[in-house]
Amino acid sequence: MIRVLVVDDHPLVRQGIQAFLGALSDIEVIAEAGSGEEALELVAEHVPDVVLMDLILPGIDGVEATRRLKEVSPRTQVVVLTSYHDDEHIFPALRAGALCYTLKDVGLEQLAETVRNAARGEVMLHPRVASRVIRELHGPKGLEPNPFTELTDRETEVLRCVAEGLSNTEIAERLGISEYTVKGHVSNILGKLQLSDRTQAAVLAWRQGMVKRE
Repeated sequence: MIRVLVVDDHPLVRQGIQAFLGALSDIEVIAEAGSGEEALELVAEHVPDVVLMDLILPGIDGVEATRRLKEVSPRTQVVVLTSYHDDEHIFPALRAGALCYTLKDVGLEQLAETVRNAARGEVMLHPRVASRVIRELHGPKGLEPNPFTELTDRETEVLRCVAEGLSNTEIAERLGISEYTVKGHVSNILGKLQLSDRTQAAVLAWRQGMVKRE
């Protein structure tokens, strides 16, 4: 059962999301919050698997709430659910620790799938958000040092797969190794690159040109 906290300052939005997700057999909405402060209190109390986080909130905004939330409960994954898809909102939210970023025009089934992916630690970006991230990654890189020199050949292969958006199961199937081994490689990659999650690793790999669009 995936335990979800819904954070939005509009009661009707919260109630609509709760009504839909609560009807699913594998998802339980354990609480809802109307502000960043309330969200942090509920995360500390319930330690949900996934938080659906609006960005425009009274008091602490969604970006700061996400940053503090990850400090309180690192295992909780944040899915940004917002109407905004500009750089000023996307990149601060991802840097703060959000794993997924989707928009409020998304279909209900797609929202449920995003929650499920987040619970598995897998990145999902709305297509409009993904296009902004890719354009940023393909911008001028300058003369940056290669950050991947400490990675083994296998870790480099795993990182490429992560950057392609593959799940641990899919990586295991592609490389012919166990899912447990994949998890170990991902952990080593994050440690060597001094990153906190898969999203940051994928972004770095794209930025450094490790993965290119066909």
